[in-house]
Parts: sequence; C-alpha cells; structure tokens
Amino acid sequence: MEERNYNSPGYTMFKQNFKRLSGIDLNSYKDQIHRRTHELMARWGAKNYDEYFAMMKNDEKKLREFLDHLTINVSEFFRNDSQWWKLRDKIIPELISKRGTKRLKLWSAGCATGEEPYSLAILSAVCGLDTMNPVLAGDIDQGAIATAQKANYRKAQLLNVPKDYLAKYFTTTDNGETYTVNQDIKRRVSFKRFNMIEDNFNSGFDIILCRNVVIYFTNETKAVLYEKFFRALAPGGYFLVGSTEQIFGYQKIGFKTAGPFLYTKD
Repeated sequence: MEERNYNSPGYTMFKQNFKRLSGIDLNSYKDQIHRRTHELMARWGAKNYDEYFAMMKNDEKKLREFLDHLTINVSEFFRNDSQWWKLRDKIIPELISKRGTKRLKLWSAGCATGEEPYSLAILSAVCGLDTMNPVLAGDIDQGAIATAQKANYRKAQLLNVPKDYLAKYFTTTDNGETYTVNQDIKRRVSFKRFNMIEDNFNSGFDIILCRNVVIYFTNETKAVLYEKFFRALAPGGYFLVGSTEQIFGYQKIGFKTAGPFLYTKD
C-alpha cells in the first residue's frame, strides 16, 4: 500500500489530477482538508493515490461523497439568524435609502446547496427589492448547485425560518418533513458554477455573503480572496463573513468594521 504522505510525489500527482477533474486546487486549502482527504482514502480502502482518484473519476457518487466530505456542504436557512435580521431590519433598508433604488446587487459566494442564497432571496422579497436583480449564487461544486436548483430541503434545515416565512415561501410534502422553495423565491436566485480562487469577480455589489467558506483556505489564499471581495464591493456596500471567521488586518485592505463579522467599504 502506498504511503499516505502530504508531501509525496503520489499525492502531488493526485492533487493535479483532481484539479483537472473538478477545478478545485487542494493546494489552496489548509491541513484540515488534507486530513479529510486521507481519512476518506483510508475509509474507501484505496491502495494508492491512483486507485483513489480512479474511484472518483469513474463514479460520480464517489466524487460527490468526496466533495461533501471535504467541504461539508450541509447548511441551514438563516444560519446565525441574528445576522440575517440585521440585514433585513437595518442594512437592506439603509441601502435602499442610500442608493435611492430597490434594485440592489447581492451575491452569495460559496453558496453550497442553496440555503444561503434562498435565505437572502427571501429577505429580498420581504424588503421589496426589485426582482430584475436576482441574487447571484456561485459555487465551484456543480453537484451542490444541482441540489440547490431542486430547492428541496429537510425540516431540520429550516428550524430558523420564521413560521410566517415558512407558510409564505415554501410548500411542504412528506407530512411536513420535506419543504420546497416556492417559484417566486427561486426566480430571485441565479446559480452559476464559480471558482472564487481562479475566476475574476464582478464588481458593484451592495451585499456580499461569504460565510464558512474561506475558513478552509490557507492564510495566503484568504488574503488574496479578501482583496478580491473588497474590490468587488460597491462603496457603502457590506461584506458578511461566518460567525467563526474574522478578517485580520481588514484596515490594510480598506474595510471598516460594521459589527460582528460584518465589514463595509467607504
């Protein structure tokens, strides 16, 4: 059995092959992700990196399992709900007033299986934003996007959704165990495959959410991404990160803090 070593030529070749297959550069991720990679290799009983890669290349379910194990795509609606209510009650109304329009540009970066962009779309509806500007939802994982576009979720993923939102924006099946996002909310989201490390960012966003994504990246990759997010944000816009994340040295980038895990740009 080939030695499982982060620095071995076999693992280097595996990472190159995986990038060609998926577009994901494992070198941008910190050790936690490499540990997960090798944990799954042992679980599957792969004798070497070539066999491990072949399992994913030849079996879409194996690739899906690998990606889910790597990035933990499972999320929930209105995760850390107090931050969402701040968006609804303060930030979006403030932006509408400041911009003089209800056509705001919103982006969920690293949208995974859709809980975050649909949450943002619900707030877009609640606050009366123009439907001509759908929430941009991007993720590198095409399988996660496909799941998001189906818009079917388990009851456990909706525990933070207010009851009136649940009644208005979802339909339920399976005796209340499965919920589907309504068409008017689905129309407010535009999904696309997006590699935030390699692809160019659009600009002029009023709100960008990138939560519980960069936590997996190396410090060098984080620094590059935060610079890109800063440039993508319109003056006066807001950038929200996850509740276990913070941007060290945000002043040097140009951000100003606007509250816990929330940044703005002059």
